[in-house]
Amino acid sequence: MRTVPALILGMALTIPFTAFAQEEADPLAEYLWLQRPLVIFADTPNDPRFKRQMELLEDTPEELEIRDVIVVTDTDPAEDSALREKLHPRGFMLVVIGKDGKVAFRKPVPWSVRELIHAIDKIPMRQDEILESLGK
Repeated sequence: MRTVPALILGMALTIPFTAFAQEEADPLAEYLWLQRPLVIFADTPNDPRFKRQMELLEDTPEELEIRDVIVVTDTDPAEDSALREKLHPRGFMLVVIGKDGKVAFRKPVPWSVRELIHAIDKIPMRQDEILESLGK
């Protein structure tokens, strides 16, 4: 399986999907209630949209870290990974999974960190986290 090597984006970690056991029933189970996976799919690591998305994530990774986002990439459709089975991507796609394990949103084009955090901050669980951090 060809994947993008693991990169440190500031404090946000990018993990190629090959790091996970393919037999696992839910490929994102280890993040349940702990982190929000941002899953980025492409048919090849050379896809310009994939490259652009990875560049955009480098802008302000600390904002993703504040929101408990972990970046997971899968750039090899021939591998037919458990993650692809679960999320059914077509070409480039980014998917944000909530801490509850449900798909929060999908996008067929790259998004800036600003767009991502704006959308994540609208998720009800994130709203609760914001209120809790304010002591309300």
